Amino acid sequence: MNGAILWAAAGTGFTFLMTSLGAATVFLFRGSITRRMQQGFLGFAAGVMIAASVWSLLIPAIEQAEAAGGPGWLPAAGGFVLGVGFLLALDHLMPHLHPGAAQCEGPACGWRRTTLLVSAVTLHNIPEGMAVGLSFALAAQSNEPAALATALALAAGMGIQNFPEGAAISLPLRQEGLSRTRSFVYGSLSGAVEPVFGMAVVLAAGGIQPLMPWLLAFAAGAMLYVVAEELIPEAHLGEHSHPGTLGVMAGFLAMMVLDVALGGG
Repeated sequence: MNGAILWAAAGTGFTFLMTSLGAATVFLFRGSITRRMQQGFLGFAAGVMIAASVWSLLIPAIEQAEAAGGPGWLPAAGGFVLGVGFLLALDHLMPHLHPGAAQCEGPACGWRRTTLLVSAVTLHNIPEGMAVGLSFALAAQSNEPAALATALALAAGMGIQNFPEGAAISLPLRQEGLSRTRSFVYGSLSGAVEPVFGMAVVLAAGGIQPLMPWLLAFAAGAMLYVVAEELIPEAHLGEHSHPGTLGVMAGFLAMMVLDVALGGG
């Protein structure tokens, strides 16, 4: 169990580091990133999350359930629905603001615009941290090299897409009038929930091992909710949608190659 926590801490620590490195681009850019660049960033993140949900979460959930002698579809479908419901509830309960939007979503509040922008990114970092943490917990339970390789591939894929995601939050904050240092700190902190939720879900999975397939599918449902609700629509705002579409394709391809190549699939 301690090994699983350490691996999850390392994996989610890496994804958090990549968010921070992306947020640090605010010190390099004099102006703002172009709309097409932002579309590509968001699309790439969406593609990575779609592929990770299938190869790293749903397929292992089905295989785990079938290995235990049960129907593979039940925990995959049930956990998926619960994950969607969890993010849907957070969307309604937590005030947040998407870049480019004029009004906040969720309950009415007096939060500053910058706080609302950070909370929007923080929301979809939660399922990412859960996914990486669960993948390492599964690797520790199975004690198989292929499972560990899959977990490493997932952490690498999430880390790669977190770099542009960190930039996509710190640069708009700079445009909102914050200093470069504060924009970097807020952008970096938006990824801090990943280690927290990653290790929390490992503790839960270790205590209730039969629920692992449900938890894996839960993370997949939560991630795909973020993709469908936020990332893909935002990647296609404006006159030209090709940068967002190509970003999705590139992200999906990169995560698929990482998972299949490293996981030995």
